[in-house]
Amino acid sequence: MTAVDVVPGGVLLFRRYLGEVLRSRRVERGMTLRQVSAAAMVSLGYISEVERGQKEASSELLASLCAALDAPLSDVLREVSDAVALEEARQEVVASAAA
Repeated sequence: MTAVDVVPGGVLLFRRYLGEVLRSRRVERGMTLRQVSAAAMVSLGYISEVERGQKEASSELLASLCAALDAPLSDVLREVSDAVALEEARQEVVASAAA
């Protein structure tokens, strides 16, 4: 986890985990940003920013990206949810150890 994963107060940034999952799915499929951009009809630069956790993905954009990656939306969201849950558990352990 990096400093950009958490905002003041310790709130996790969902968009960071979403970007990591989308990038992982793209790489697993052997697709370039250009290929995903063409298939999803979304600018390459915007997809890059979403993958880096710098931009929020709207539900429509996320649906287009999932379709381009042939990845069910529910699977992507489940993977993100699992990553967030693991980080929350890790933070609880750290907080407990510090107390």
